[in-house]
Amino acid sequence: MNRRRFLAASSAALAAGSLPSCKKSGEGAGGGAKKTLTVFTWADYLSEKAKTGFEKANNCTVVIDTFDSNEAMLAKLESGASGYDVLVPSSYAVQALKRKDMVQPLDHSKIPNLKNVDADYLAKALDSKMEVSVPYMLAPTCLCYLESKVPNPVESWSMLDRADLKGRITLLDDMREVIGAALKFLGHPLNSVDPAQLAAARDVAIGWKKNIAKFENEQYKTGIASGEFYLVHGYAGDLIQASEENEDMQIFIPQEGTSFPCDDLCIPKGAKELDLAHAFINHLCAPEVAAENMEGIGYRAPNSAAYPHLTGDFSGSPLLFPPPELFAKCEPIGDLGDKLSLWTTEWDKIKTA
Repeated sequence: MNRRRFLAASSAALAAGSLPSCKKSGEGAGGGAKKTLTVFTWADYLSEKAKTGFEKANNCTVVIDTFDSNEAMLAKLESGASGYDVLVPSSYAVQALKRKDMVQPLDHSKIPNLKNVDADYLAKALDSKMEVSVPYMLAPTCLCYLESKVPNPVESWSMLDRADLKGRITLLDDMREVIGAALKFLGHPLNSVDPAQLAAARDVAIGWKKNIAKFENEQYKTGIASGEFYLVHGYAGDLIQASEENEDMQIFIPQEGTSFPCDDLCIPKGAKELDLAHAFINHLCAPEVAAENMEGIGYRAPNSAAYPHLTGDFSGSPLLFPPPELFAKCEPIGDLGDKLSLWTTEWDKIKTA
């Protein structure tokens, strides 16, 4: 999954009174060598204010390195990449990291703001006890069309069958999202490992592929905002931001349901700045910080204490806070474990069709 760009934001520091300090013993408030926290995350997935507030409060520097898919992140770490203090993978990828013994247990005593995490979300979370990860942001995968270019729209995955839009459609270059969407369209579970259901979803996705301009994880949002594309498959946060530049964009959750993935904060084995990593997670779970960060990047943090701090436009979003009957049809992307090869086999067939 790719994420959205930073909003231009004030660099004024957030109040630091309740934040743990990362200063070395004997350092003054304005001096001393700074520590560095290195975060491996999606592009543009932290508001500038949340970042600079943490840096000022802790006399440190936050360095961001990015990945464009969970699979790329996993491959890089497995190849021996190190030096990261915080990772921000999707929940299912956290479970893969846990199985491979690549993340470490969290010290809850260093993250008092865990009490703010939405209990209703935790009931569905893959790491419901937050043993190795803390929910960061979630948002549905959506479709978006240009109202002036797409006649007779329906809020369904069937829009991807529209031959009249051929060459003006994009699909995410993401196996879990594309096959998952086809499974939901057919009325099957998002994380099915039934070979017959996966084969049927493959055929649906191959049909969709005939109409697309390309598989695209990054430029779909600017492409539809500029009018290059008429219908795109993408993430709500990206599309909400892009729609601020083009009111012709209409974003919806398909009526059959969709993925509603969450990305989590976790600490890899070998992290050098353990205390600072815990402090960073705690900072992002503070109500005011979480609310500002949500509105800054356009995703929903499952943080009950932050919801009252949101503007009405944001908390009233039917995309980020969908009606219960529609949300019931949405599912998080799950960890497939040793069944992953069933999906990769079908994905290879889709990509080469």
